[in-house]
Amino acid sequence: MFPKSNLTVTCWVWSCMRNLFLLLSLLLSHAAHLEGKKDNQFIWKPGPWGRCTGDCGPGGVQSRAVWCFHVEGWTSHLSNCGESNRPPKERSCFRVCDWHSDLFQWEVSDWHHCVLVPYAHSEVKPRTAECVTAQHGLQHRTVRCIQKLNRTMVANEICEHFAPQPPTEQACLIPCPRDCVVSEFLPWSNCSEGCGKKLQHRTRAVIAPPLFGGLQCPNLTESRACEAPTSCPLGKEEYTFSLKVGPWSKCRLPHLKEINPSGRTVPDFNSDSNERVAFKHQSYKAHHHSKSWAIEIGYQTRQVWCTRSDGQNAMLSLCMQDSFPLTVQSCIMPKDCETSEWSSWSPCSKTCHSGSLLPGFRSRSRNVKHIAIGGGKECPELLEKEACVVEGELQQCPRYSWRTSEWKECQVSLLLEQQDPHWHVTGPVCGGGIQTREVYCTQSVPAAAALRAKEVSRPVEKTLCAGPAPLPSQLCNNPCSTDCIVSSWSAWGLCIHENCHDPQGKKGFRTRQRHVLMESTGPAGHCPHLVESVPCEDPTCYRWLASEGICFPDHGKCGLGHRILKAVCQNDHGEEVSGSLCPVPPPPERKACEIPCRMDCVVSEWTEWSSCSQSCSNKNSDGKQTRSRTILALAGEGGKPCPPSQALQEHRLCNDHSCMQLYWETSPWGPCSEDTLVTALNATIGWNGEATCGVGIQTRRVFCVKSHVGQVMTKRCPDSTRPETVRPCFLPCKKDCIVTAFSEWTPCPRMCQAGNAAIKQSRYRIIIQEAANGGQECPDTLYEERECEDVSLCPIYRWKLQKWSPCILVPESVRQGIMGSSEACGKGLQTRAVSCVSDDNQSAEMMDCLKQTNGMPPLVQECTVPCREDCTFTAWSKFTACSTNCEATKSRRRQITGKSRKKEKCQDADLYPLVETELCPCDEFISQPYGNWSDCILPEGRREPQRGLRVQGDRKECGEGMRFRAVACSDKNGRPVDPSFCSSSGYIQEKCVIPCPFDCKLSDWSSWGSCSSSCGIGVRIRSKWLKEKPYNGGRPCPKLDLKNQVHEAVPCYSECNQYSWVVEHWSSCKINNELRSLRCGRGTQSRKIRCVNTADSEGGAVDSNLCNQDEIPPETQSCSLMCPNECVMSEWGLWSKCPQSCDPHTMQRRTRHLLRPSLSSRTCAEDSQVQPCLLNENCFQFQYNLTEWSTCQLSENAPCGQGVRTRLLSCVRSDGKPVSMDQCEQRNLEKPQRMSIPCLVECIVNCQLSGWTAWTECSQTCGHGGRMSRTRFIIMPTQGEGRPCPTELTQQKTCPVTPCYSWVLGNWSACKLEGGDCGEGVQIRSLSCMVHNGSVSHAAGRVQDALCGEMPFQDSILKQLCSVPCPGDCHLTEWSEWSTCELTCIDGRSFETVGRQSRSRTFIIQSFENQDSCPQQVLETRPCTGGKCYHYTWKASLWNNNERTVWCQRSDGVNVTGGCSPQARPAAVRQCIPACRKPFSYCTQGGVCGCEKGYTEIMRSNGFLDYCMKVPGSEDKKADVKNLSGKNRPVNSKIHDIFKGWSLQPLDPDGRVKIWVYGVSGGAFLIMIFLVFTSYLVCKKPKPHQSTPPQQKPLTLAYDGDLDM
Repeated sequence: MFPKSNLTVTCWVWSCMRNLFLLLSLLLSHAAHLEGKKDNQFIWKPGPWGRCTGDCGPGGVQSRAVWCFHVEGWTSHLSNCGESNRPPKERSCFRVCDWHSDLFQWEVSDWHHCVLVPYAHSEVKPRTAECVTAQHGLQHRTVRCIQKLNRTMVANEICEHFAPQPPTEQACLIPCPRDCVVSEFLPWSNCSEGCGKKLQHRTRAVIAPPLFGGLQCPNLTESRACEAPTSCPLGKEEYTFSLKVGPWSKCRLPHLKEINPSGRTVPDFNSDSNERVAFKHQSYKAHHHSKSWAIEIGYQTRQVWCTRSDGQNAMLSLCMQDSFPLTVQSCIMPKDCETSEWSSWSPCSKTCHSGSLLPGFRSRSRNVKHIAIGGGKECPELLEKEACVVEGELQQCPRYSWRTSEWKECQVSLLLEQQDPHWHVTGPVCGGGIQTREVYCTQSVPAAAALRAKEVSRPVEKTLCAGPAPLPSQLCNNPCSTDCIVSSWSAWGLCIHENCHDPQGKKGFRTRQRHVLMESTGPAGHCPHLVESVPCEDPTCYRWLASEGICFPDHGKCGLGHRILKAVCQNDHGEEVSGSLCPVPPPPERKACEIPCRMDCVVSEWTEWSSCSQSCSNKNSDGKQTRSRTILALAGEGGKPCPPSQALQEHRLCNDHSCMQLYWETSPWGPCSEDTLVTALNATIGWNGEATCGVGIQTRRVFCVKSHVGQVMTKRCPDSTRPETVRPCFLPCKKDCIVTAFSEWTPCPRMCQAGNAAIKQSRYRIIIQEAANGGQECPDTLYEERECEDVSLCPIYRWKLQKWSPCILVPESVRQGIMGSSEACGKGLQTRAVSCVSDDNQSAEMMDCLKQTNGMPPLVQECTVPCREDCTFTAWSKFTACSTNCEATKSRRRQITGKSRKKEKCQDADLYPLVETELCPCDEFISQPYGNWSDCILPEGRREPQRGLRVQGDRKECGEGMRFRAVACSDKNGRPVDPSFCSSSGYIQEKCVIPCPFDCKLSDWSSWGSCSSSCGIGVRIRSKWLKEKPYNGGRPCPKLDLKNQVHEAVPCYSECNQYSWVVEHWSSCKINNELRSLRCGRGTQSRKIRCVNTADSEGGAVDSNLCNQDEIPPETQSCSLMCPNECVMSEWGLWSKCPQSCDPHTMQRRTRHLLRPSLSSRTCAEDSQVQPCLLNENCFQFQYNLTEWSTCQLSENAPCGQGVRTRLLSCVRSDGKPVSMDQCEQRNLEKPQRMSIPCLVECIVNCQLSGWTAWTECSQTCGHGGRMSRTRFIIMPTQGEGRPCPTELTQQKTCPVTPCYSWVLGNWSACKLEGGDCGEGVQIRSLSCMVHNGSVSHAAGRVQDALCGEMPFQDSILKQLCSVPCPGDCHLTEWSEWSTCELTCIDGRSFETVGRQSRSRTFIIQSFENQDSCPQQVLETRPCTGGKCYHYTWKASLWNNNERTVWCQRSDGVNVTGGCSPQARPAAVRQCIPACRKPFSYCTQGGVCGCEKGYTEIMRSNGFLDYCMKVPGSEDKKADVKNLSGKNRPVNSKIHDIFKGWSLQPLDPDGRVKIWVYGVSGGAFLIMIFLVFTSYLVCKKPKPHQSTPPQQKPLTLAYDGDLDM
């Protein structure tokens, strides 16, 4: 038990707890409410997807960021947004890689039609009057990204990776709406005669259809009742009656219930019955072939009734005629065309992968089993094609590229033949030429496969290679050969042993040399021998050379003394060697001499030995040398006397060797041959294991030659100078012949062949590298041919025809039930079975026969069973035979049979002819030339069997040819026939000439002239002169001089020492003393001089003019003979040399020595002299002189190509004088390096053309106007001044005129109703085979159907239903003529090339009662070419009583309805505004209110009529005069009311003006002058409120208000 107070506390606690719980509940519910509100205030927002990463293709991954956003725009923690609706952060994607560009592409459709720009709510913009020329529109197209392989659609982002998406819409223009344009109405039709209510009508035609939303065409017909219809008198019918036939019903078979037990049929006219039983009477079924088609014959009916002219039906008796129309007839039960099942699809045409994105195609076909008969459904398409893509990876399509063989050898003769067609080989030719190569097309092989394959790719058809083919010819150069240029011979050397290292015997040789100045070039270049030798006795290889010193006296100053000799041992080359080599003993070291004393005779030193008088010794003379000395002073008393004159000269023999020189001669080097020892070491092994290259040897023969004698024994020539007979060489690599693989065999025909001629296939291969240097030779066979195997002969199919069945009529019961007639006669049908069989009578498919024959023979034909009343005849006989006469005819006959012979109507020959006559075929033909003459065609050159380029020399380019003109051949009726009837070739031929071009002809070069200078550099000239001028486009001549010559100059060089002066020794000095008492003193001495040719071995004198006259040596000179007591000096020595610079501060010196002193103490003359070195006086400088480069010099037989330009070198002294080259060479001057350089003379090449291609197919298959052509190509363009290429590379000629055969549809016949007056009938037209020549103007002629081939038309084209309207029927007219072709134009310019033209049919109402049953008018439009732009303008006539005619006219003058803008239509009725409501007023022609006659207009200030005032006296005069004063001066109407009773008469009763009128006029004039003067003084500028308002001026009557002003 608790205390009471505790209970109170407990209750309080419990109460507090409950309240706290309630408070917590409220807080939790509020928190939940807030949480709910929080859910609505935070939303997920994803970012854009990032790039696709990962593997290429569909395995990629795309990610994006996701944020939690408050609705007010700030971001929050992700936990505030619900996790359940969080957007995904990743997704799979297609990662595009670069190699995907080959798999995907944008596919773009064509632009759709231009449509008007819609409004915002997809409403089409309504037509408004604001359109002037065109309206803005939009064009759309479909753009999608597809996979190339299977054309499936993929995401656009894939294609956007490679290329931006093409636009899907673009702006465009739509011309303004064009309403329908119709012509003017034709005149009203005539009203038919007769009584009663008649109608007449008029029609018009559509000229232009409505376009671009324009208004539709209005009614093309208007009808009206004829005026004043006459009522019919009593007793005369108001209506006419016509027998109307209905359409034939569908063909049907008799029902079972129509057949009674006796075999007859009962008619059943319930056409709605669907119960059909195939009933085949014996007469209905023919005996068919196993594969033929059963043809069922049924019957069809039609209704006949009588109709009244108002369209109402009437009793049949009112329309009865003599012959009632047929209402039942036999017919063919319709059967549709029957075809086989589709064949399987052919393989896809695209079997490999190429750069093209187009898909391939595949097809399937089906055959006709049975054709349609009886109007059944025609055969459907027999061939079906569709695009296809092969599944899976396709291999790469083969690619083709041009390849070439190696260049063939260079043919110089081709160019020489161009220059001179009569040129023939006269020797080796070199220089520029032409070389050719084969160009062929081959399949490109990948590089890896090409390395593995050893054979060359096989050639394919050239059409497979794209791009220009490589050139098959080019210019080339055969190197020309030039011989060596050598120097002149050196002097003969000393007699030496053949081998100084091993001297043997007493025989030796003296030699002389020359060296090569310019090496030989080319393969045939030759150098002459460079060493000559002659035998000699006592050879020595080493000899002593002694030099003497000054004479020293032994005792005192004169008398005997000695000279010291200094000896040096030299070898044969002049080199100092050891003295032990020279012969023993050596020369003495001292030599006796004498120094003259004062009274002794003084003699000079010996001169140098002169040059040898001969270069060799012959039988008659030997070579000699001389030397001399002279007496310088006479002896005095007691002195030593002078020697005798004989002792003053000495002689010795020289050049005592024979003139027969010996030298080694060599043959040309032989070919490089294999040396087994050398080649084994240096060979390189090719892939085929054969030695291909290496080092070989060349050999030549060497023999000894004696000049002027010939070959001698080898031992006669020195062996040391013997040339080599063997030298190493590079073996040229063996080149095996390389040929391509054989091309593929030309294909054999896959289809069977009609004839049994052998069909061959061929293949070829091309040599691309000729064999050389002993390589494997080329095969003999480059072209192979063989017969095709398994070529089947096409089977021949034909139609097998059964006999016609008996004539099948309408069943008797049907005929009796409908016609009430029991006689089995009239028109029926008969059938036959037709089947297709092969030539061996085996059954075949119908399609086989249809392909080989012209259509199918008829299966059904009409027949007639004669009735009792009909005429019967026998069958027609055969036509009679024709004679050869072209006027002859053939005929056939028949006879009347049976009872018909007695009937009168059967005797009518016009209705029933018994004889038919036809013209016989004629073999006379008329030929007529057609077209222009062809180009002159030269006969074809001989075609070589080998393939490749034919050079121009193989073909004729000019000369005699033939030209052709086509022949049009026709028979005597003017119908074209095959031209072979008139001419075997179809052409007239005549000879023609293409003039040959003649080039400029010059003579050959003359020989070179002599050098213009005998010493140093000159010029040599040669020339050629004109022989024939060019004509007919030949090569032009070079520039000629006045003598018609062309010159060529080259520099030349003559050796300056070729001719030289030779001097003998001076004679003794002769004293100039007449008394001869003195023996000393001044005197003169002389010598002989002569000019000699240094090259002459004899050294004989030549004409002195050949030597340089400026250098002629003196023949005499002064001298002095010293007296005994005078001082004697020696001759002056040589001047010392000046430096090359010729410095004038440098001196040169010469000396002499004392020979004998004088007796007196006088000093002797000077013993030395000096002089300065002065340029061009005693000191000279030398330099090489170079000429300019010569023109390009070719070898003798070279027409062009590689040549040489040369320049010459000479030595020139500083004073300009040419000197010997030795002078420059001694001074070691720098020589120019190159004295010749290669050059190129451009080859003049005529245009090189290929052969003519074959003639193309005729541009037309038949008729006039066909042309065939052939072309040729430039294979080498013109070079230099060669003959240019012809401008025409194509020749044309007219084709033979073959006749054109074509099926021509005749015009539709009139509608045949078969007995009725109106209603439904049949129209037929014929299909004829016509021949014509293809021209529009030529009339076609009828020929046999077999010439036209298969009939292209079906029976439904030759027969159609028609109707003849009955009187009172509403019916359509015939088609109007096609309108002129019109283009859609804007401002006179069209933006389309194809226009449109229209025609229309409208209805004719013959009775207003039937107008509800009228058909709709019909409009047809077709595209056309050659259209024009037309514009439409409103035209209006002149006003007549405020009315005029307004019409629309086209720009060609045709009046039309429609076409002109309705908003611009001029008013047709003219009204005055405001209306003329004043008394006596009316609306005038000018559109303003005027007054009637007798009243004058009183106008307001605004120009409108105020009122009409009566003219006084107008009642009497009846004058129609208008007073203009009211117009010039407005009058207030109130004043008029005050003074309206007054009457002012300005005219007398006789019509003259009263005097007061003149007075008033004069006063008014003065007042006006006063007012003008006053206003001028008062007013500075005119005020706007002048008394004469300016707006009154327009109110003159000159303005008539016509709108045309």
